[in-house]
Amino acid sequence: MSSIISDMDPATAQLILPELLMLGGIIAMILVPNFGDATMRIPLTKIRIPFLIGGTRFATTNNPKLPNQIATTTLALAFMTSLLFLSEEGDVGNLLHVDEFSRMFALVFSAALLLASLATTVRLPARPKASAPLDTDSTVISDAKVNALIDNRRQVDFHILLLTTGLGMSLMAMATNLFMLFVCLELASLSSYILVAFHKENDVGGEAGTKYFIVGSVVSAIGIYGMSLLYLWNGNLDMTDLAASWDAMEGMDPLATIGVGLMLVAFGFKVGAAPFHLAVPDAYAGASSPVAGVLATASKAMGFVALIRLLLVVTMPSEGQAFWFLALSIIAVVTMTWGNLAALTSDNPKRVLAYSSVAHAGYMLAALAATGSGLADSDTSALIVTAVVFHLVVLVLFKLGAFLILSMLEAEGRGHRMEDLHGMGRRDPVIAASMFVFMLSLAGVPPLSGFLSKLLMINGIVNVSAGSGSASASTALSWAQGVDPVFWLAAAIVLNSALSLFYYLRIVLVMFFESPATEKPLKRAPSLRMAIIACAVLTLLFGIGPLSNSLLDMVGSAVDSFMGS
Repeated sequence: MSSIISDMDPATAQLILPELLMLGGIIAMILVPNFGDATMRIPLTKIRIPFLIGGTRFATTNNPKLPNQIATTTLALAFMTSLLFLSEEGDVGNLLHVDEFSRMFALVFSAALLLASLATTVRLPARPKASAPLDTDSTVISDAKVNALIDNRRQVDFHILLLTTGLGMSLMAMATNLFMLFVCLELASLSSYILVAFHKENDVGGEAGTKYFIVGSVVSAIGIYGMSLLYLWNGNLDMTDLAASWDAMEGMDPLATIGVGLMLVAFGFKVGAAPFHLAVPDAYAGASSPVAGVLATASKAMGFVALIRLLLVVTMPSEGQAFWFLALSIIAVVTMTWGNLAALTSDNPKRVLAYSSVAHAGYMLAALAATGSGLADSDTSALIVTAVVFHLVVLVLFKLGAFLILSMLEAEGRGHRMEDLHGMGRRDPVIAASMFVFMLSLAGVPPLSGFLSKLLMINGIVNVSAGSGSASASTALSWAQGVDPVFWLAAAIVLNSALSLFYYLRIVLVMFFESPATEKPLKRAPSLRMAIIACAVLTLLFGIGPLSNSLLDMVGSAVDSFMGS
């Protein structure tokens, strides 16, 4: 990366401007809060010149709110530049390629992290007027003052990790080499492991972070071993070269097949696919809600980018391969069913959303599996990938929006039990109405964007299997026996979506039909409240009307740039 930056021309800098902004934000986060009135004496003289780093910090740089302001500004600029230069395309060195596809995911990553940064002002508040405890303070007041000072001290750490996560994700989306892809993915993953365990004063957070780190480290080692097998097989980890070798391969080479299989294990963990999802519920429950929201949206999108590049660029079968389709189909059906059944039995809203995230991973895996059936032509494959990418884009709105609401409850020390949602419709009707929209969209109820994205995935799968069964079959049994197995992936999505309605509507029912434990309204938190309302409104607008068509056109154009590469 340093060699790329040192040899960079203005055109190349424009291509990776969002990533440069994130890197600049990280450097600013390290330097700016340490600016002070330190001076340095010129040797052999009495003249002192300002050194700036050290000494007594200036009033502006001593503000504990500054790290959040830097991170929020950086992520907002990264989002706007990604949108502004969405159609730019070009190579950055030999390992990165910028196109609409990578820029579309940069939008997803920066948007998710921006919302998390806004929520952090409530979940991890900075208090400029915090003071040290006095001997005369009661235990409760003393503990509150100590916690406020601790929150102030760790503002920089938290927001550096947010930007590091975004930088790793964004670079990973541009990678054209498996080694570069894995390094960037691990940069983001290691930062997210620390974010999960960031609230170490909470035993649950430390335990969740430890589990997530151990499982993540094991599957990463498995993925790297698989990558080494691919290198032994091909002698090169460039994706284009790997794809050419895979296409020219006669039969199934053990090194190549096992290598791809081991990498699928690593990427399966990143997307939360069963049976590699076992650490996901604990991670979501132990992390703060903004971090859990990032894991459910940006981190999942990162995993699917890696999975799409491995499956559709490196190993895309020209005539279909039975094992490719069968393995993904089984994983997809087990994942969506397991996630929905587990969510039905959970009483923790964050665990419900965690298992919901597992189920959504199953829906998208089912769509990707259809592309490997041998029945999908290039147009149908592009339609399916468009549906998956569209789902990952709109998921930021209604999935992360739900976690933003939980972060408002966590600011009260609540949000970890279903009872904490009781009576929210009475306490804060606007926030409750937003949660209602998010739950219906997650369930796939029309006319919300979650319905449109699921409909597109189902439509793509049905198009793949179209004509494989006889419409004039004399009995339903004979038709079921004649229809292609790909069709049942669409049926599995429909049935599991119907099953998910039970636990989504359960959250709605307790918000509007149960008595609240307190009549006190939620915190005002103007910026976070506006973000939640904006997510709810966009969840509706991206489901119907011209905005949904515009977004679909953007996603379709991005997928075309990817499929044509």
